[in-house]
Amino acid sequence: MDKSTKIYVAGHHGLVGSAIWNNLMERGYTNLVGRSHKELDLLDPVAVKKFFDEEQPEAVVLAAAHVGGIMANLQYRADFIYQNLQIQQNVIGESFRHGVKKLLFLGSTCIYPREAPQPMKEEVLLTSPLEYTNEPYAIAKIAGLKMCESFNLQYGTNYIAVMPTNLYGPNDNFHLENSHVLPAMIRKIHLAKCLNEGDWEAVRKDIDLRPVEGVNGSNSEQEILEKLAKFGITPEAVTLWGTGKPLREFLWSEEMADASVHVLLNVDFKDTYKEGDREIRNCHINVGTGKELSIKEVAEKIMKEIDFKGELRWDASKPDGTLRKLTDVTKLHNLGWHHKIEIDEGIHRLYEWYLKGICINHQTA
Repeated sequence: MDKSTKIYVAGHHGLVGSAIWNNLMERGYTNLVGRSHKELDLLDPVAVKKFFDEEQPEAVVLAAAHVGGIMANLQYRADFIYQNLQIQQNVIGESFRHGVKKLLFLGSTCIYPREAPQPMKEEVLLTSPLEYTNEPYAIAKIAGLKMCESFNLQYGTNYIAVMPTNLYGPNDNFHLENSHVLPAMIRKIHLAKCLNEGDWEAVRKDIDLRPVEGVNGSNSEQEILEKLAKFGITPEAVTLWGTGKPLREFLWSEEMADASVHVLLNVDFKDTYKEGDREIRNCHINVGTGKELSIKEVAEKIMKEIDFKGELRWDASKPDGTLRKLTDVTKLHNLGWHHKIEIDEGIHRLYEWYLKGICINHQTA
């Protein structure tokens, strides 16, 4: 793929999409196309067709998706399956109709069975039941990777699917209810530290930037305290969901972007399965570190990074989610990519990014 190739990055403002955009630019691929959700609703097939008619991209990165944490996945099951299937159907369908030469589809390791043998190899897909909490999202992502696989087998296209583990990094979502576990913990522990130290200016800056259920920095101290307590944030302690026992693997989002661009530029469909296989399936590629640690250990690392002197508590009445989901990254390593950023460095980088964002937004307000 030469440097002038026109590449459409769907979801280029998101956690991974923005990192993929930057990674491509740094490598000299500057003919990039992106549209915000306001500019292009990927749920609208007519709008997506019009966009492809006008732009005629030669390559597509499908990083746009409707995503969220355990609570969001549980409550908005229809949204997660419907919106993701619709986005995939529209973007992959128009890519095919417009002769896109290379497509990269981003999924998630929640596609794997709840009780999958660990670490999870690509071939354990569809071997037993999924985790209940995120089953609709997982089914949508399975449909997406199977769509890529099926177009390749029937029409000779070159669509590759990558399945990242838990991601975190710049442009993460820090919503107290709908974000993923690591950014949510960083924000909760940061706010608890500010309360613990009586730093109301910092608390108000934070919730002015990201209001919590309508409560922002202009509310009274009592209103703010009551609202934060609902999310387990008090001056004395932070209460997190579950037991802290589940094991998780975390990958820095900019490394996910680097792995994605590596695959986009260097890996073809024929490289994702063994030549001579009677049945060609499970051609997707796991992207992760191959290392895991417990949610409790992550929380303790964040406590140390933020220097919160209060208590860490767990609400065991809330769901833990899958107890373990470690990826087997042998296929990725064999295709020439390894991670470099370990969890301690990643937490430090993300907290610095978070604080910088609060300061910049406060100064420009």
